[in-house]
Formats: sequence, C-alpha cells, structure tokens
Amino acid sequence: MKTNGMLQESAQVKIRVTVPQPHLAAVQTALAEAGAGSIGSYTHCSFSHPVTGRFLPGEGSNPTVGNVGKIEEVDEVLIEAVCHKDHIEAVYHAVVLAHPYEEPAIDIIPRFDIK
Repeated sequence: MKTNGMLQESAQVKIRVTVPQPHLAAVQTALAEAGAGSIGSYTHCSFSHPVTGRFLPGEGSNPTVGNVGKIEEVDEVLIEAVCHKDHIEAVYHAVVLAHPYEEPAIDIIPRFDIK
C-alpha cells in the first residue's frame, strides 16, 4: 500500500504481548525461535517494558493468577518484537504455547517503511 510514493506498508509487523515476569524468558525464546525479532544480521531482538496487568476472572475461567470474581493486578512485562508477515502464524502459536495465561492478548500491528 503506497500512500505518497515514499511511505509503504512494511513486510514486517510489530508483535506485542504482556507476560508475568517469571515467564518472560520462555515467551521471549518462543518469539525468537518462531521467527520474530530478526533485524538484518541480528536475531532475538525485542524490547521489554514493565507494566501492570489488570483483569477480573469470570465464571468458567481458570486463572493462572488470582481468583474467579476478584479483580487482580499483576506485575507483567510488555514484550515488543518485529516479525516478518510470513512468520506471524507460527509466532502467534508459539507464544500461545509458551504463555501461562488461558487467553494471552497478542497484538499484531502493521508497520510502514520510508523508501
């Protein structure tokens, strides 16, 4: 998609996911081994930011942290990495397998390049 002759949609997307601190290394490894975090001659590239996750487990849930019916706040880490579009599905499934939560929130964000 060209917008003005110089800006075009990138072949890479940004993957973002939060994870409880004790599971950070496992999810970072899963991202990298599935193909995320490659920039030029570098692999395993990512950024990590401390965040606070907040959620209310509902009926029928099986929370890794907290209890059904009680709002929980958890120290988490937001991981960001680039990912080539050819690897999105593999990266998504790898993160789901490595992540301790029943339903991790995984963002897939388009990126743009300037040519």
